[in-house]
Formats: sequence, C-alpha cells, structure tokens
Amino acid sequence: MSFSVVIPARYASTRLPGKPLLDIAGKPMLQHTWERALLSGASRVVIATDDARILEAANAFGAEVLMTSASHQSGSDRICEVVDALGFDDSECVINVQADEPLIPPEAIDQVAESLRLNADYGLATLCESIEDEREYSEPSSVKVVMDKVGRALYFSRAPIPASVSLPTECYRHIGIYAYRVGVLRKFVTWPVAAIEAVERLEQLRALYNGVAIHVSIAPTRIPPGVDTPEDLAAVRAFLK
Repeated sequence: MSFSVVIPARYASTRLPGKPLLDIAGKPMLQHTWERALLSGASRVVIATDDARILEAANAFGAEVLMTSASHQSGSDRICEVVDALGFDDSECVINVQADEPLIPPEAIDQVAESLRLNADYGLATLCESIEDEREYSEPSSVKVVMDKVGRALYFSRAPIPASVSLPTECYRHIGIYAYRVGVLRKFVTWPVAAIEAVERLEQLRALYNGVAIHVSIAPTRIPPGVDTPEDLAAVRAFLK
C-alpha cells in the first residue's frame, strides 16, 4: 500500500507562538519535520497550513504546501480538506505527522503505514512505547494506551492506565502519529465530539466511540519527544546543533 504524509502546521501556539517556524540549527522546525518525512517511504509529503507565513516558508524550502481553512478545530479536519482537494480515493492511506516533531524517525512513519496495510479490519493505526518511570506514568501530558493481545486499542487516557499504586509491568505511552484510511477520515470529521473525547481532550477517542478499530504497535526504537515547551525546544536545539 502506497501512502502519503500530510503535516498540519498552524502558526498559533499558546506556549510557543509561531512554533513551526522557530529556528533549529539554521532551519525552521517545520523543515526538519518535512525532511524526516521525505526519508520515509511516502509517495507524497504535503504541508497543510492556514497561515501565509508558513506558506511562504514552506515554498522557500521547496515543499508541496496547501492553504487550508482557518476554521478547522483539529489536524484531522485540516488533513481531510487536503485529501479532498487532492482527490484521494477512500482506499488510500494518509499519515498525520505533527509539525512539531523535528526528530520523528522516518522508520516510525513507515511502521504505522505498514501496520494499517497488514490489518485490513482497522480504520486507523498508531504507535506506542513502554513507560519506564513513574513520573511519566502519572503525568497527564503523557497519554497512555491499553491494547488487547492483538494490538487493538481498548482505551487512551491522560490518567495512569492500567491503574496501579506503582508502575505496572506493562504500560505504554501513546505516540501521536496516525495512519488513516481516507474513507474513515472522511467519516471521522463528520462525527460530533464524543463525551469521552471532551473529558480526556483526546481526539482518537472519537474513533473508538464510533466503533472504529485502532491498531497500536510498539515502536522499534525510542521516539524523541516533540516540541511543546521552551524546554523541549532547547533540548532539540542542543541535539541538532
């Protein structure tokens, strides 16, 4: 199954305004993410934005970029506009790679696409990795996932799951990269926000609520964190300097 990558990129950010264009080792953060995506097996990598400054920057470093509506509430909505504009078939696969993932391993992108290809009964696929310290287990910013024995997601939560007074032997942090079947994505954006989605502030719960199976595979290597805070930005700059 061939696949495309779409990188939704908004200029607005509460903690880091203009985040996709912040400089890291002489390049905008977005360019690092785009270059990583190009190293994957994707047949096409598209940046989707609603901001002229991001459009100008992406054109300058040679990316394919589309202007999208400023009214979108999520990256999924923005990606759906892109697949509609480009005429993607419902059977195709599209990968959502966040713009603030300048260290995303290309093999992680390939893995999530392959996971969807191998699991025909699933509408989405994503990744996880083991949690190795109690702080991360209890931290709400670390999204946890519980799967069944074949990798089907049972639940995602900001709370410590499975619940335990100490770090469980098996617990996993969700990694926010998604492979969608385009037909499922088109349905997804028409569904109202689910109650559990609103409580947890986790969009993927809308898919589970509506009966869409999500396949979760364990990443083969540790996935570097994205950039959400000034501290994250400093760490990535130090790594790539």
